[in-house]
Amino acid sequence: MGHVKSLKCLICGSEYQEDEVEYTCPKCGNEGLLEVEYDYGTIKTEFTKEYLKNNKNYSMWRYLPLLPINDASKIGPLQVGFTPLYDVPIIRKDLGVRNLFIKDEGRNPTASLKDRASAVVVVKAQEVGLNDITCASTGNAASSLAGATASVGLKSYIFVPKNAPKAKLTQLLVFGATVFAVNGTYDEAFDLSISATKEFGWYNRNTGFNPYTVEGKKTVALEIAEQLNFDVPDYIFVSVGDGNIISGVYKGFFDLLNLGFIDRMPKLIAVQAEGCSPVVDAVNGDGIIRPVIPNTIADSISVGIPRSGIMAVKYIKESGGFGIKVSDLEILNAIKYLGSKSGIFAEPAGSTSFAGYLKALNSGSIRKDDKVVVIITGNGLKDVDSAMRAVKEPIYVDPTIEDVKNKLKETK
Repeated sequence: MGHVKSLKCLICGSEYQEDEVEYTCPKCGNEGLLEVEYDYGTIKTEFTKEYLKNNKNYSMWRYLPLLPINDASKIGPLQVGFTPLYDVPIIRKDLGVRNLFIKDEGRNPTASLKDRASAVVVVKAQEVGLNDITCASTGNAASSLAGATASVGLKSYIFVPKNAPKAKLTQLLVFGATVFAVNGTYDEAFDLSISATKEFGWYNRNTGFNPYTVEGKKTVALEIAEQLNFDVPDYIFVSVGDGNIISGVYKGFFDLLNLGFIDRMPKLIAVQAEGCSPVVDAVNGDGIIRPVIPNTIADSISVGIPRSGIMAVKYIKESGGFGIKVSDLEILNAIKYLGSKSGIFAEPAGSTSFAGYLKALNSGSIRKDDKVVVIITGNGLKDVDSAMRAVKEPIYVDPTIEDVKNKLKETK
């Protein structure tokens, strides 16, 4: 059995047992996001550094005592998590920094961090006896859910904006999902999926709605801490769309703080595109989320109404962090820089966090000797068309060595 103590509303503070509520606070409606609270006293007796040392399960499930799972037999077979944390020596030398690390979440089964949330949600759906799961997504959450459901024989019903990248749509169809390409925005797809949940009785995975998505995503923070031998970074840079991932990062370190594994929290830095920055504007301003009309190449964070925004703003401020906005050009340049100097291929939303790091470093917002982790949330193969905009055309040659020599001279 899991160690969940209660589900607490972020707005009114009401507390519920797991079997009393499905998604959000009944008193506050869809705005009433629920935080999962744990019995840390009990967890401490089981979850120790010795436990981790002896645990040979190198996936997100090595942190099972800190997850809201009541029936571990429902866990799927895909290996999610324990992605690499690189020290990127060439980038360090080029930028003159000593303590930069990059967490590559593109190494997950469907090539994004969203696999962590879907893995937990699929277990929770089975625990309540539901086999049909839905979500709205710009692509990554959808493909992660479709892959996770396929691995355990469940069905997924996905709502995506019709302009979602082809690679992400292809993943969905390959995994056997029923895909609804919505003539509208992500936010409209989100609302439609909620309506479908009520109409058809499907289980809903949506971030900013299902409280367990944060719990899955927090495992990236647990991994970062363990991979750094629990030496807490000064800053963690996170690309932000609806605010769910950065909320998960906070929650993971918060859990470790309460368990005595660490003695302080890292500062969380939210990075958004200039054309879609409601969370950054709220963090750097009066704390109020104001919807915007998205306009950015980074489709995975193109969210005008951030459903986890209230939670994200609260957590970022509590960590002592701040927000940064970057242009689409800076996002594209970061894709090329990361690829050419580290071998890490990021999609636009994934490189947004690194673009924010570069901007913070150049502006003096952080120091060169600060210990920093940048999370790359998704692989560049998710959106090849955007990646091609970040690089030059190949050199076209005739099948002769003479033409190769000539073209090489032309490039000098």
